[in-house]
Amino acid sequence: MKRSRTGFTLVELLVVIAIIGMLVGLLLPAIQAARESARRSSCQNNLHQMAIAAQNYHDVKQVFPPGVSASGSYSTHAYLVTFMEEKNVAERIDFKLAYNHANNLFAFNYQVPGFRCPSDMDLLPADAGGRNNYYTNAGTTILNGAVPTDPSNGNFGMPAQTGIYFAKSAVKIRDVIDGTSKTVAFSEKLLGDGTNAIASRESDTFQPGTYPKDADEALTQCRATDTNDVSKQGQSIVGAPWIRGYHSTTYYYHVLPPNDLSCMYPPGRISTTAGSRHAGGVNTALVDATVKFVSDDVSVPVWRALGSRNGKDIVPVDY
Repeated sequence: MKRSRTGFTLVELLVVIAIIGMLVGLLLPAIQAARESARRSSCQNNLHQMAIAAQNYHDVKQVFPPGVSASGSYSTHAYLVTFMEEKNVAERIDFKLAYNHANNLFAFNYQVPGFRCPSDMDLLPADAGGRNNYYTNAGTTILNGAVPTDPSNGNFGMPAQTGIYFAKSAVKIRDVIDGTSKTVAFSEKLLGDGTNAIASRESDTFQPGTYPKDADEALTQCRATDTNDVSKQGQSIVGAPWIRGYHSTTYYYHVLPPNDLSCMYPPGRISTTAGSRHAGGVNTALVDATVKFVSDDVSVPVWRALGSRNGKDIVPVDY
């Protein structure tokens, strides 16, 4: 009698392998989406904690910290670390010296976990300092710094900033007349690629070489920049060090909508822009510490209304 053998035929094995491949193909996007959801939640929590730290600072000092210190050196972040369970770092900052003085190198290089979004990548050189993905809202005008009083200054007559944190700012809760639930305090921004030899549209700061007189001209001229032209590179070391108060390290403007271009113009006019690697928009923390996701498709007027503390703008509920 012949003994029959049981087993899979080649065709059956191929069918099983094909089915497994299809299942894996369906499962991987779901896993990636779940991971990104977790990273986005972590990012939102970081922003919330920064906004709470700012409120605690206000409770103690009766004012929000400046966007750039009076010395023109330190960032808002340098003042907030003591309220973010990072007193070991705060105690190593000597505000009487420059941010990059040898006495401040520990803080300069220290990576505060709460300043990093897990969805972003890091291509910056090691000596760039501690990284930062969460920028303060300077406002809706393009002046980089305090309003000059000298008529011979190229920025004389430019309007003052309208945000919460800007050069030598001293904004109080009562100054946010548009409402703490309708004004952004912090938003995300991507780290730069670290080199002017290549152009990264989503993260670098470009130089159109133009002289915009207001936010509308800045928007138009920035968008007209050829981002493939490396001669238009302005700043590629974007997002470090967090201790320095500067437009490419710690503060941004509500001139262009989220994930649009960032630009810098002479003489000291800026339109750096919020951005993230979360699909479709950026996380923001409002002054009242509420965290909201704002779409890339938000209209420019609404985005600017969110960036102004005192513009008496109307912010729709469903922005």
